[in-house]
Amino acid sequence: MYVPVNKRTSSLRDVVAGISVAGLMLPEAVAYAGIAGLAPGRAILAAIVGSAVYAIVGQSRFAIVAPTSSSAAILAAAMATLSGTAINKSLLATAITGVVGAAFLLMALLRLGGVAAFISRPVLRGFAFGLAVTIIARQMPTLLGLEIHTPSFAALVVSLVTHIGQTNLFTLAIGGIALASLLLLRRFTKLPGSLVVLLAGIALASLVDLPRHGVALVGPITLVAVRPTLPDYGPAEWSRIVQLTLPLMLILFAESWGTMRALALRTGDTLSGNRELAALGGANILAALAQGMPVGAGFSAGSASEAAGATTRLTCLVASLGLAAMILLAAPAVARIPEPVLAAVVIAALTHALTPGPIIRLFRIDRDQWIALAAALGVIAFGVLDGMLLAVALSVGALLHRLAAPKLSELGRMPGSHDFVDMTQHADAVAVNGVAIFRPNAPLFFANADSIVAHVAAESTQRPASIAIVLSLEESDDLDSSAVEALAELTKTLAAQSKTLHLARVHDRSRAVLNAAGMNQLADLAGFSVADAVAGVNKRKGKPHA
Repeated sequence: MYVPVNKRTSSLRDVVAGISVAGLMLPEAVAYAGIAGLAPGRAILAAIVGSAVYAIVGQSRFAIVAPTSSSAAILAAAMATLSGTAINKSLLATAITGVVGAAFLLMALLRLGGVAAFISRPVLRGFAFGLAVTIIARQMPTLLGLEIHTPSFAALVVSLVTHIGQTNLFTLAIGGIALASLLLLRRFTKLPGSLVVLLAGIALASLVDLPRHGVALVGPITLVAVRPTLPDYGPAEWSRIVQLTLPLMLILFAESWGTMRALALRTGDTLSGNRELAALGGANILAALAQGMPVGAGFSAGSASEAAGATTRLTCLVASLGLAAMILLAAPAVARIPEPVLAAVVIAALTHALTPGPIIRLFRIDRDQWIALAAALGVIAFGVLDGMLLAVALSVGALLHRLAAPKLSELGRMPGSHDFVDMTQHADAVAVNGVAIFRPNAPLFFANADSIVAHVAAESTQRPASIAIVLSLEESDDLDSSAVEALAELTKTLAAQSKTLHLARVHDRSRAVLNAAGMNQLADLAGFSVADAVAGVNKRKGKPHA
């Protein structure tokens, strides 16, 4: 069958990108299995099946679903809470992975993907920057040949500084050359840099006795086919497992959705939260059946996929098959990969995510910059989940603050038109004689109704007794009971001042609520536009239309 040239080119790019990403998935799987205290084969199997499932079900062309550092750390903590023999530990990892998958599928079934909307774009941009810094920092001990294991970023930095004198120069040289080569290959060629560097590392280890010089190698990796088995636990144990699964599911969702959306924002791609939940659920269910470990869309692998030029999810599928081929066909060679080379591959995949440009742009337009900065610093200081939750809380807090204390604009008519605008922003706007027009720049609801009404009442006391007050509700597509009561109180307050209240830009649902509340006169006199409301005021005063 004839395939257009552009599709052939696209498919070729995806195949090359997938092979390149497979070279990154291997070191990450080995490292994350170590964090969780599991055999490397479990993480590799999870990466193979997770990516394959996501390639079929998911939407993101960049996402690579495999074990992640954050989920591996939480999995280790969960298994430590329910400690047992080595066999029980392995079964427990399978059970937790299966419960995570079932939870994601349940969320997708209940259409809870909209929860992702609470993670704003500034949060995602800060999250991406902070996560890149964190992952790179955690690769530095391997790049320097140091044995440093600490849970916090601050402790890691302190340990690096205090142990810098113990750096293995052979390890540093190999890792540094590998990192420089990756950056040069990315800039000047279209070769799959990670694969080229991994092959070079294998060749070096075959010629030189690197362990003799203190350079660690990956070592043997085996994949053992095991019949899926769940622990023989009672209701109490399963209940405890479900409780421990909640933070793990949250971290996977935060990291995965943050990665998918952050990458999609750069290219204008669209994603469905419910579909991504279903994809993550299916990937984790299959990972459990393969006796793997929890999987999600890791930022480093996703960034590597983007940097390699992925155009479709074929990249994810090729990466899965490429990883399987590396282990099945080249296991002895994989065992000779120097660990500093693996660290260099991970670091190189994240270097382009270190640009502060998106956050600087927010400072330039003076919008949401502190939220993005809080997300970045929160992820660095408190970890992925707590950092993102902090940023989301700040986003919601900032939104509530804007809604609870909105600006009240006084409107005037633009000469020769029926347009009414904020007079403080438009010098040409002219106030209408005998009418004061106000517009709250947020929906009227329980959190701000009293303050807005009080503001309008205070402004009205400074106007002549014969003046009419027009309140434009264009921002309010509906009214809650607090807003209705506040409008009733404002009507009485103005009446005591010998003034009348008229509403403008009233939506149909708001009008229906006013009628249901017995405020028929206010609803009947409400205008569909500010010009209509002003015309109605003038008509009742016996004046010609302004």
